[in-house]
Amino acid sequence: MARCERLPRPGETLTDAEFERVPGGKGANQAVAAARLGAEVKFIGRIGRDDLVLGSLEREGVDISAVVRDDGETGVALILVDDSGENVIVVAPGANRRLTADDVDVGDADAVISQLEIPFEAVAAAAAQAQFFCLNAAPARGRIELERDPDLLIVNRYEYEQVTPYDGLVALTLGAEGAVLLENGHEVARAVPPAVTAVDGTAAGDSFCAALVVSLLEGRERGAALKRACVAGALAASRPGAQPSLPTAAEVDALLTDAGPGRRPVGR
Repeated sequence: MARCERLPRPGETLTDAEFERVPGGKGANQAVAAARLGAEVKFIGRIGRDDLVLGSLEREGVDISAVVRDDGETGVALILVDDSGENVIVVAPGANRRLTADDVDVGDADAVISQLEIPFEAVAAAAAQAQFFCLNAAPARGRIELERDPDLLIVNRYEYEQVTPYDGLVALTLGAEGAVLLENGHEVARAVPPAVTAVDGTAAGDSFCAALVVSLLEGRERGAALKRACVAGALAASRPGAQPSLPTAAEVDALLTDAGPGRRPVGR
């Protein structure tokens, strides 16, 4: 991650950036976020020779027994973040691209969260085995066709355009406007995030995903679960880095208690 005053224009070189190397990756971010929110988490993935992400997962108490190691490069995201918190990201998938369906065994987990930084065959294997399957359709890859539809689809506006039509339960994130839950195309809940100062939106979406799934598993009403997810996303956006920015359940509860009406939300 390089932090700079503004994002460069095509062909432009900017200097005086601040560089930091932090653990990330959408799947790993979602695993850490869920663990910090109180869930018991098992992570399935593939890494190369780099131990940065593996160490971060271990420190958070995530079960890494299903992580496969090979001799290639671990996936890397190259991120530029400006002073307003806006970012641009390029991903070099590395070992992520080599994850296979045979690597996937979800066991008796209550829920599985997957995203699209891994091969579609691995996503399909996770969906087929899951009791409750949440798909965060990012990065967008067009129409998604699985033998079993996701129980929950999480997308932003752009991703929603890519995957529609979809008639199941959809959490649609709307930036500064918050998020809505749609079921069969009809709105069933809406929430707005609390006001925070945006610092870095890199893992805010992953925090939102984990918080929504964990909240639903805890038996929270849909609107309350969506509000909690918006708070978790806002907290992550208010801090630098990917996994270092992810909030705990206590931090989400505290901001939910403090949030009042009429405050301007932060976008994701």
